[in-house]
Amino acid sequence: MELIFGIALGLIILVFLVVVHELGHAIVAKRNGVVVEEFGIGFPPRAWKRKLKNGVVFSLNWLPLGGFVKLQGEHDAADKKGDYGAATFWQKTKILLAGVAINWVVAVVLLTILALTGLPKILPNQFSIASDTVVATQSVELTALTPDFPAEKAGLKTGDKIVRFAGQPVDSAQALIDLTKVNKGQQVEVIYNRGGAEATAKVQLRDDATGSIFGAGLGQRELMRSTWSAPIVGVVTTGQFTWATLQGLGNLVGNLASGLFLQLSPDQASRDQAGQNLKSVGDSVAGPIGILGTIFPAAERAGPTQLIFLTAIISLTLAVMNVLPIPALDGGRWFVTALFRVIKKQLTKDLEEKIQATGFIILMGLVVLVTIADVTKLF
Repeated sequence: MELIFGIALGLIILVFLVVVHELGHAIVAKRNGVVVEEFGIGFPPRAWKRKLKNGVVFSLNWLPLGGFVKLQGEHDAADKKGDYGAATFWQKTKILLAGVAINWVVAVVLLTILALTGLPKILPNQFSIASDTVVATQSVELTALTPDFPAEKAGLKTGDKIVRFAGQPVDSAQALIDLTKVNKGQQVEVIYNRGGAEATAKVQLRDDATGSIFGAGLGQRELMRSTWSAPIVGVVTTGQFTWATLQGLGNLVGNLASGLFLQLSPDQASRDQAGQNLKSVGDSVAGPIGILGTIFPAAERAGPTQLIFLTAIISLTLAVMNVLPIPALDGGRWFVTALFRVIKKQLTKDLEEKIQATGFIILMGLVVLVTIADVTKLF
């Protein structure tokens, strides 16, 4: 039930962010004289439609995986009044990047809200204005559980916050580690908080001088609260996360390239390194199943801070991904349009469709591969 709830909530968030992205395209297109023919939530087949007063067809579709906007004359060679193709290069740039911009703005707004209520400190150099920042340390939280070890056997779950352990208050991860060592081999009472409600578990600790006694990874996050500087913190922090995402993508591409190259080496050590590089790529990539099945199963017991933060990060990731020069994505369409402007050749409808179709097939192929990897990780 928890998994179903998490996936449903995750799907709602993803659809909302994609629909907002497409709404950005529609608004900017209309403001630049391009006719918007249809705005749809979900993907066809169509379930319901209605023509609005402004002439736009609004539709609800059966596949709840995002949304779309259909513009008149979407191919670059179209030249009738109101066609996307008839717009200037600058107008096309604004239309294509509008979705990226609105996803980035959504991230800024959400992180600004969190800056007011409590923004998790994730980056070591995360921006704040010292004179307007109060840092609050959260309870010690279980970040990972070792299978068949005491914490898991007692029914504890990742995300649980430890309040008391063996009758003693827990105010730091080190304090909890010390308490497990003092009480090794004994059964202890653990009071924890899950989803805002306290509960008690009896945990039989291991008596192991070399291995884990409790069997749980521990974390303790800090929340940073601001007042007047919250909008500044929201903008700068979004920029920091954008840069971190781009660095992560760079490392991903670098590991993939070096892994494929080293696979060709006659040296066994190089091939072993290639295997490690490629494994790191597989471990760090997640598709829709990975996002919904890994991040959101904990949604039922997660608080609003975690959900708002994750929504902001996913919105930011959508913005960054759509900037990439991959055909079928916004950045790819802009890149192809710009390239043909530079070489001074006409981008015909047939050629544009072939380029976008090729990019779409490659993109869907990658999604299938990543989805298979996600399912393998989950099961």
